[in-house]
Amino acid sequence: MPSKTFTSGRIRKAVYDPASRQLDLHWDNRTVLAYKHVPEEVYRRLCSAPNPTTYWEDRIAEEYPKGVPTPGPATDGAKKFDDLFGD
Repeated sequence: MPSKTFTSGRIRKAVYDPASRQLDLHWDNRTVLAYKHVPEEVYRRLCSAPNPTTYWEDRIAEEYPKGVPTPGPATDGAKKFDDLFGD
């Protein structure tokens, strides 16, 4: 899945799944918002926007339905703990 890390602003990382057309946005307060049915072009424009947070507010926040964030290795703390120390 393509992803983009941002070094400034409130959005820290954007992860896009072209198969499901889901966009997961990781925020500076450690929350993740997911949006469904997002065209790949919208993801590309977000990644190249001078201010990604403003682009999100103007073009994504109210335009696309919210979804459930895709679980990833950083969000599955219990699995990581079990992998280290066993059940």
